[in-house]
Order: sequence, then structure tokens, then C-alpha cells
Amino acid sequence: METDTWKEFIRKVGNKTMKMLIKEEAQNTIPSQEMIILDGASLTLEDVVAVARNHRQCVIAESAKEAVKESRRIVDKIVEERRVVYGVNTGFGSLCNVSISKEDTVQLQENLIRTHSAGYGEPFSEDIVRAIMLIRINSLIKGYSGIRLSTVEALLAMLNVGVHPYIPEKGSLGASGDLAPLAHMVLPLLGLGKAYYKGTLYSGKEAMEKAGLKMIQLSAKEGLAFINGTTVLNAVGALATYDAIQLLKLSDVAGALSLEVHDGISSPFKEDLHTIRPQSGQLATARNIRRLIEDSKYITEATPDHVQDPYTLRCMPQIHGASKDSIAYVKEKVEIEINSVTDNPIISRNGEVISGGNFHGEPLAQPFDFLGIAAAEIGNVSERRVERLVNHQLSNLPSFLVKHPGLNSGFMITQYACASLVSENKILAHPASVDSIPSCENQEDFVSMGTTAARTALEIVKNSRRVVATEIMAACQALDIKGYQSGLGKGTKAAYLAFRRQVNFIEHDKDIEMYDELNKATTVLEDRDFLKEIEKQVTLDLQF
Repeated sequence: METDTWKEFIRKVGNKTMKMLIKEEAQNTIPSQEMIILDGASLTLEDVVAVARNHRQCVIAESAKEAVKESRRIVDKIVEERRVVYGVNTGFGSLCNVSISKEDTVQLQENLIRTHSAGYGEPFSEDIVRAIMLIRINSLIKGYSGIRLSTVEALLAMLNVGVHPYIPEKGSLGASGDLAPLAHMVLPLLGLGKAYYKGTLYSGKEAMEKAGLKMIQLSAKEGLAFINGTTVLNAVGALATYDAIQLLKLSDVAGALSLEVHDGISSPFKEDLHTIRPQSGQLATARNIRRLIEDSKYITEATPDHVQDPYTLRCMPQIHGASKDSIAYVKEKVEIEINSVTDNPIISRNGEVISGGNFHGEPLAQPFDFLGIAAAEIGNVSERRVERLVNHQLSNLPSFLVKHPGLNSGFMITQYACASLVSENKILAHPASVDSIPSCENQEDFVSMGTTAARTALEIVKNSRRVVATEIMAACQALDIKGYQSGLGKGTKAAYLAFRRQVNFIEHDKDIEMYDELNKATTVLEDRDFLKEIEKQVTLDLQF
């Protein structure tokens, strides 16, 4: 449903509970197949992307609502009986031994949000904020967090309407959860902080009022339930993982186009070669290349004059495949985490309150470091193929892929820019998870730095995608110079045609500004329609 419709709907039923709002919206207004039903157990990476980037609407499953209510009844009983339980009526972190009176438990939760909102830096993008909100909701509705259903539904209403909290990207250690950024997520619910609504940044209170949403007051344990989890690093890493999966397919397309330019040898991609070393990613990459170059007039067999291709062409199955295997592992970890309970303490089904460490980000910190390394290698090998395309000595094409080099410098600096990006990636790929700085009076004495791992992985993916876009742009330029457009393989022809609909051949430097052409190429790769056009002709496997 569009945000204006949501706004009007909420105003019309403003005296109803949030539960009824969501229920009526799901049952009477939106066809059920368009809703993502949140049950705490079946959220997929594709669902996260659909909500984060395509604004799919969500509703909480009835079974999950009952679990949330049961968990809350236990917390209410603890408060009523004045039992001392961490996170409910005690201080936090190293202040866990300080008891808080029943009368002060509400103020305790608000104080927690106010003081923990200590983030710094540029705000997370809208898609990341939406992913954060979604994953936090999905964790809370598993029924182990002791939060009220109405409180969770208030956050869900923000997500569905499109009120997006202003969340600075820096400030989390990825242990005791993503405390600072998640506190920023909660602020607008309390009429505090800042939030975007319809693209404009308002105070949290203004954004909520403009959207027709009511602010709330936190009850016992609710502040801690909101912020004590791995949600931010999970959200950032989930979107980075999804983008990396698309990058893996794009890298095979780019490599196949470069192979066509160089009249590459087909034998390194034969199935028999790879079944005797049956690494999943390697097998998938070889299969993708075979499909992409099928029916090509330019792919060759080995001859005495052309015995082998260089590693960046010949070893694509081994190089690209290794990244596929790493990212398959990361995807598995992400999908476990988006359906997990990661706060503390947890309220068990038998009423026991267990203080543990599910908020610790180490199970994802290491995978996200792997993700960064895997994506960096895709950029590394692609940059080397860009060099082979623009270097006359390696390609037998005009220097820098322009018909009149000298007056024109053509693609010269595109390789420089790629080299800069892959060099930056090598710095960013240094693992964050091997670092730890103790915090909270040494109570939290070993932290994951997983949010940093996720953020740097996302940046590496973006940099590598730009490099791969440059390779595809250079390969298409080279194919045009060689007059190879009509005899391309089944998949490479589809890629060439789809790319050329958006980005033109460069005849003279005076006709273009290179950054603008590169931006066009990058936009093509960011648009899922490019891969869809190719996959109408050939299937691209990941072997996940």
C-alpha cells in the first residue's frame, strides 16, 4: 500500500489498537500474496531485499503474536513480584548489580535509549534502515524478548508507512548487540531523535505526526529488547551478501565478454576438467562460461600459436568459483541470523530468564570478513582483465580502445580508476573480526567488531561492482572495434545487446565525459533487468 493510503488509514482508525490496524490492513486492504508474513522463523534474504528496497508490506503471523504475549506475561509477573532480574529492573552492563525500583522501570528504559544513541557519521541508507527495522521485528516476535506486542507493532507500522529513523553508520562494537545504532532506531518511537518521511528529514516527533503514527512509552525490558541484538550488522551484511551474489553472476558475464574479445580457448571450461576437482563454485563458474559462450564464432581451440590464455581468462572457474563458495557460506549464516533471537536476557518458554551472549556478533563478524575478501578478489581479477583490454601490447587492439589514440586517450584512465578501487579494497579487506577493544568497565571484554566487518564488506562490493562495470564497458568497446557483434555466444550476445541499449560506443573523447559513461555502466549493473535479459537466454548458476 502507498504511504499516503497508509497514513489515511491510520488516521481513520486512530482510536483502534495497532493490532487491529495491522490485522485489518492485512485482511481487508492488501491481497495476502503481496504481504510478507513475519513469523520469526521463515524470513529469507530475498524477503529482506523485497522489504528494504521494494517497500513490500509486512504483517505479523497470529502464532507469533501469541508467543510475544506469553513472553510479556512473564516479564509483567517479574515486575509485579519485584524479583531482581537483569535488564528488567537492574542497571545495564557493568551496572547489572544495581537494582531499580518498580516505579523507575519505565524511566530506566527511556534513559537507556537516550544515552545509548551515541552514533556518529553519515546516516545509513534507506534500504539498510528498513532492513534493520524488519530484522529486529522478526527477532522480537519469536517470543523470547519479553516485549509487548503493541510495541513491536508500533515499529512495524513505522516500517510499513515509511518512517525511517536517522541512524548514524558508526559507533557499534557488534557485541552487547548494535547498541548505539539500534538506540537511534528507537528514538522516533518516543518522539525523540530524527527520522525521514517521504524523503524529508524531520525531528522524530514531527515524522511520526506527519505519518499519522502515535508515539509510545517503553515498559520494563523493552528498551533493552530493542537494542541488545546483532540486527544492524546483520542488515548491512545481508544486503551486502545479496549484492555480492549478483556480482558473482556479473563477473562471469564480464569474464566471458573479455574471453570473446581475446579469441579465448574453450578447453579450460570443459566439464571433465572440473569434475575431477569438484569444488562447487568452480563447477558453477565453468558451467556459466560454457553457457555464455555457446555458439560463439570467436572462441577457439588451442593451437601451436595460441596454446594457453592468461590466468585471468583461463582460471576464471577457479578464481570466481572460490568467491562463490565463500559467499555461499556467508548467505547460510545470514539466513540463520535473520531468524534468530539475539538479545539478552531471553525469556524461556518455561518462564526462566536466561542471561547469556546471543547479542555477540562473532558468528557473523568472521563471515562478513570472508565476504569482503571474496568480493575484493572479484574486483582484483576484473581489473587485470581491464588492463588486458586497454593495453595494446596485450590485446592487439588500438591503445586504450580508441580509434585515434594520441588526440584521444579513450579508456586510459578507466584502468587507473579500477586500480585505485582494488587497492582501496585490499585495505578494507583487512579483517575487522580479529580486533577487540574491551568496553563497559571491562565487563564486555571481548567484542566482535562485526558491524565494521559488514560495513566494509558492503563498500568492497560496491567498489568491485564498479570495476566489473568498467570491464563490461571496455569489453563491449573492444568487441565493436573488432566487429564481433554478430557472432557472439548465446549469453554474451544477450549481455552485449542489453548493455548497448544503455551505454554507447565511444568514438571520440570530445563526445563524452568518462565519469558519466562509467556511471551509466554502473547503473546498468545495479538494475536487475540486465541480468534478467541475459538469463532469458542462459541460466547462470551459483551452485548454492
